[in-house]
Amino acid sequence: MIEHPDRNLAMELVRATEAAAIRAYPWIGHGDKNKADGAAVDAMRKFLGTVDFDGVVVIGEGEKDEAPMLYNGEHVGNGNGPACDIAVDPIDGTSLTAAGRQNAISMIAVSDRGTMLDASSVFYMDKIVTGAAGRGGVIDIRKPIGENIRALAKALDKDVSALRVAVLDRPRHAQLIEEIREAGAGTRLMLDGDVAGGINAARYESRIDMCVGVGGSPEGVATAAAIKALGGFIQGRLVPSTDDERQKGLDAGLKFDHVYEADDLVSGENTFFVATGVTDGEMVAGVRRLGPIIRTESIVLRSHSGTIRRVTADHLVSKWLEE
Repeated sequence: MIEHPDRNLAMELVRATEAAAIRAYPWIGHGDKNKADGAAVDAMRKFLGTVDFDGVVVIGEGEKDEAPMLYNGEHVGNGNGPACDIAVDPIDGTSLTAAGRQNAISMIAVSDRGTMLDASSVFYMDKIVTGAAGRGGVIDIRKPIGENIRALAKALDKDVSALRVAVLDRPRHAQLIEEIREAGAGTRLMLDGDVAGGINAARYESRIDMCVGVGGSPEGVATAAAIKALGGFIQGRLVPSTDDERQKGLDAGLKFDHVYEADDLVSGENTFFVATGVTDGEMVAGVRRLGPIIRTESIVLRSHSGTIRRVTADHLVSKWLEE
């Protein structure tokens, strides 16, 4: 029999994201993203090694900028328990952490072995993410952004002017941002934090209604695991930067001029997504030093049960940080 990940695994994985966030804490605002990332990677790898599962990193981090990384194909866990695909990013938002800005998180996504798309050979993906209102043909990435905005506003029973669309603040998005505003919606420009932006678009209590634009393709796969747990909507199209990258993608079995749906990105129905705040954000609060304790806030999502859990933990400073 195939052993599937159970709810206890999610709570164990939180320990790894908490550890990564805490180890990154001393580097918040100190201008060195690689030292922050390196500390987080070391902590996450150490804690993952104690977890009862046989995980293979399908989506690692670090390839784009040669940062410290949990590499693709790396086995994590103690080898006992369910066989899983995992996507990891010890810090999604290393530049945010280094600058002391909001919305940096430590995250892990998990699904049954063989169910997570390996999109690592193509760095970028054009994505659109909403909550459940975008499902059922309401939103389609192939349509103009203005048309999608009006359709979502109608589905949400909102004025278009009340919609808020999150977009990475990049030169490549100048035209997209202009079109969003011309449609009458407002923008929320993100300096970084691609995963958190997508998840916020699908959370019912969020002030973000939609997240669009070109970001990391590995981040798109990780976001899909969370979106499935939230019952939201995601589509993506791969965007190769060069002919060589396109060929690498083709060699890896990836499709271009193709719309990837949530089930294409993560085909399993038992997905987990866990994230701990490194710096403060709308989704989770960042790491805080409160006298003799360090406080962390995490979110745990599971698609099989459709549950969202929040975990606040206090950790003794003496067990974590050198004074």
